[in-house]
Amino acid sequence: MYPYSFQYHRATSLEQAVALVSQLGEEARPLAGGQSLIPLMKMRLAHPSDLIDLNFIPGLAGIHERTGELRFGALTRHADMESSEIAAAIPILHDCAAGIADVQIRNQGTIGGSIAEADPSGDWVPVLLTLETSLRCLGPKGDRTVPLAEFVTDAYTTALGRGELIREVLVKIPPKNSAGAYLAFKRCPSVYATASAAVQLTLGDKDRCDDARIVLGCVGLTPIRAKEAEAALRGKPLTAKSIEAAADAARIAAQPTSDTRGSANYKRVLVRALVKRAISIAVRRARGERVEATHEYVAR
Repeated sequence: MYPYSFQYHRATSLEQAVALVSQLGEEARPLAGGQSLIPLMKMRLAHPSDLIDLNFIPGLAGIHERTGELRFGALTRHADMESSEIAAAIPILHDCAAGIADVQIRNQGTIGGSIAEADPSGDWVPVLLTLETSLRCLGPKGDRTVPLAEFVTDAYTTALGRGELIREVLVKIPPKNSAGAYLAFKRCPSVYATASAAVQLTLGDKDRCDDARIVLGCVGLTPIRAKEAEAALRGKPLTAKSIEAAADAARIAAQPTSDTRGSANYKRVLVRALVKRAISIAVRRARGERVEATHEYVAR
C-alpha cells in the first residue's frame, strides 16, 4: 500500500528543523531513522502532511566521553552504539543496541527516535533509566535539559513541547565496581519483546550491593522502576536469597496485560526469570568478568 501524499523538507540545522515543525502545523513530523513512522505511513495508519528530514543535520550523531558523561547525538544509530568501544565501558548499553531487531534496523534506526516515540515495548528507555540519564532538547523557546525519568509521561507520550526535538542524550558514567545487564524475551529477533528487564548494580565490600536500579519493559504503559526489587538488594550481601527476593518483588511490580504475546501471568513469570538472570550477569560483570548477555528467544 502506498502512503498518502506529503511534503518533504530537508533540514540543514536543528534550529531550522524546529522552526519547520513549529510552522507547518500539527500534522508535520520529524523524520529520523523512520523505522516506526514509515511502516505506519505505508499502512496508512499515519498520514503526516509534512516530513522534516533530520538526517542531513551535521553534529546530531556520534558518541563522545566528556567530563564524566557519555554523550551521544539523537541521530546515533543502534549499530553505532553496538560497535562503539566508548559505549562498551557501560555493558548494558551494548546489550541493548546489539539485541535490537536485525542488522538492517540497527543500521537505520536512531536512539533519539526510539526515545521520542516512547513505545511501551521499546528497548532504550528501560535501559537508560537504570543510569543517570538526561536529554538535551531544542525547541522554539530555546535549549533545555530534561531528566529521562520525567520525559516519558505515558504510552507514546513525552514531555516534548510543540516543535521541540531531542538534540543529545547525556549518561553519567557509573562509579567503579558497577555494571549492568539487559535481557529481553522475544519470539524472534525482528519483533518486540514480550517482557524485558534492565539491571544496573554497584558492588561494595564482600559482594555487598551498594546501589541497584531495576527497570521493567513491555509490562506496563511506561517502563516500570521496580523500587521494592531494588530495596531487596541495596545494602545487602548479594546472596541467592536476596536475588530471589528481588526477582519476586519485580514480578509483583509488573503490570502486564494479556495479548498475542502471552497472558499477564505468563509475562510475570518471564519478568521474574529475566530479572534474576540479569542480576546474576550484572554481579559477575561488576566483579570484572566478561560475560555475554543475549536476548532470549522462543525455542524452535
